Amino acid sequence: MTDALSDKMAHAPYRTIWNLAWPQIIMMVFHFFIGLVDVWVAGHINREVQASLGIISQSLFFLLVVAMAVANGAVAAISQSMGAGLHKRVRRYVGLCLIFGVILGGVFLIIGLPAKDLLVSALQVPQEMRPVTEYFLEVYLLLLPPYYMLIITNAIFRARKQVMYPLYSMMLVTLLNTVLDLGLGLGWFGMPNIGFKGLAWATFGSISAGAVLNLVVLARQGLLKVESFAPWRWMKRATPYLAKVAWPSGLLQIVWHSGYLVLYAITASLPWNAINALAGMAIGLRIEALLFLPAFAFNMTASILIGHYLGAQEPGEAKKYGYRILLIGLVSITLFSLVVWQFIEPWVGMLTRDPEVAVQAVTYLKWNMLAIPFTLTSMILAGALNGAGATMWNMFIMGGATWFLRLPLAYGLGHLGMKSAEGIWIAMFCSQIIQSSTLLYVYTYKNWQGFAMIKARNNKSATAKES
Repeated sequence: MTDALSDKMAHAPYRTIWNLAWPQIIMMVFHFFIGLVDVWVAGHINREVQASLGIISQSLFFLLVVAMAVANGAVAAISQSMGAGLHKRVRRYVGLCLIFGVILGGVFLIIGLPAKDLLVSALQVPQEMRPVTEYFLEVYLLLLPPYYMLIITNAIFRARKQVMYPLYSMMLVTLLNTVLDLGLGLGWFGMPNIGFKGLAWATFGSISAGAVLNLVVLARQGLLKVESFAPWRWMKRATPYLAKVAWPSGLLQIVWHSGYLVLYAITASLPWNAINALAGMAIGLRIEALLFLPAFAFNMTASILIGHYLGAQEPGEAKKYGYRILLIGLVSITLFSLVVWQFIEPWVGMLTRDPEVAVQAVTYLKWNMLAIPFTLTSMILAGALNGAGATMWNMFIMGGATWFLRLPLAYGLGHLGMKSAEGIWIAMFCSQIIQSSTLLYVYTYKNWQGFAMIKARNNKSATAKES
């Protein structure tokens, strides 16, 4: 590790963590405001639009799982290569990940468009919400190629410890999304008022602009030149490790987000106040993001630093950094959540004018904010395991907690036991306790460092071959 930041890592660990985390925290705050503005504008249209936006936002995450998987593979491969000082290999992994982003974004667009009606039916969307939901889904499918590029290019910057560039792109996305939401959704700034359709196209335009900005920066850094796109022989050797990290991560995203879609379906099929519960959940998720999105900054910081130390063949120091990041994240965000809770009711009131929806949102937030310490533990340790390439552990632990605990318990409490949406929120709380405890055990006692690319210290011939 030769750059200035790497030189400081061993001597000022907490400063190193902060230098990487603060731009990502601010980036996540901007990400939060994107969702907040979306929900606020949707609430000023009607509750059906607000509920549809919540469902399709989760569906969009489901459609982006492959991009997120490639991004996790990119962070592991590039950060470990940076730690090992293999800069030629870094450039080649950048090119390989961009190729995957272009191909996969196009493939999923082609697959998704014919299947959009099937997905809306599978979500058990109430009939009065179907036209709005179907329109959102169609525009978001068209958004997949630029969104894939935005996610993967942001991951490339993070792995290279260039954490300011994702912040700049998210600032652009937030500004454009806000202006277009208010302009096209509500008719502000002299723009045509096209209602809920404006929300969909605001997302399309802002995400596309962010992707273009990232590609321009990569081009100026010389990473889009011919030498970044390696010969086929090298790609055949490099792809297996990328795939080894990416496929469990992708499968986890499928399992995780399909679990959320099933959770939406369980909520939507409640015989009691289903639409109010869905709208309340959509609001709760947006406010909850004020806490969870900054936690993702620590998740990504853990991936970067663990990857760099494993690339430098220092597994013990990598593990220590994971604990340090966990401590900082738990203390700071738990204290912040206590402050946020004091303002929950007025914030919910800003996002809905329906008192029954507000009650559902506050109840959702009560249980999910109680789970903050457990959720943070899961997020930060999962990030550490991602940086090591140990995504297999995340897949089994987090996927198992979702499908074998959260969903059965949600149906049992929501439909049979308590017979209310609150039973579903309690199931989410319980699953977070089990999930975080299991991840902490694995991080403490299992050999997750063995998933790294470079395992033998001072193996110069292997290093030269892999470069």
